[in-house]
Amino acid sequence: MNSPLAVRIPSGHVMTHGLLGIPPHSRALVLFAHGSGSSRHSPRNNFVARVLRDAGIATLLMDLLTEEEEALSESRFDIRLLTERLVNAAEWAKKREETAKKPMGLFGASTGAAAALEAAALLGSEIFATVSRGGRPDLASLSALTRVTAPTLLLVGELDREVIDLNRGAFGSLRCEKKLVIVPGATHLFSEPGTLEEVARLASGWFVSHLPPNG
Repeated sequence: MNSPLAVRIPSGHVMTHGLLGIPPHSRALVLFAHGSGSSRHSPRNNFVARVLRDAGIATLLMDLLTEEEEALSESRFDIRLLTERLVNAAEWAKKREETAKKPMGLFGASTGAAAALEAAALLGSEIFATVSRGGRPDLASLSALTRVTAPTLLLVGELDREVIDLNRGAFGSLRCEKKLVIVPGATHLFSEPGTLEEVARLASGWFVSHLPPNG
């Protein structure tokens, strides 16, 4: 599959949209949880997803909210709802023939990082690794943070000082294999030259290095 396939993912009484990209001989599947105001079309997450696919990892970028829900600020920060949608997407992927047997990883940005960690806590050993980009892991519950078992990488821009502090707080609560990396010269959106490339390189390396033996 050369270009991502548009898919629809059932979640309760709604259908959300996604982009499923599966490179030849892919060894795993990474689900992307976007932040507030973002979607499956996020240029930053799509860039990271392309790098992952080049490394032999399938990707699923999805909208965690409908258009109507996205218009409501309370929905954009409803971590419980975002987590439910992400878990539903994981269940959907497990039932789809081309992704059913692939180990799953999670990549979260902004508020999506909290949903990714909450989902990792719920799914346990089904998740082989998790990465946060400019995330808000502090919005995940303390109970979830202490129950995450998947190796977790937190990436934060050097100039995103408030978010650095929030990540350090959440990092201290994680009990899994973990790493916090401050990306030099980067702000929250990693729009500075070379910073998003560094995020993609670090994320790809994290997922590849933590693939299960049969992945």
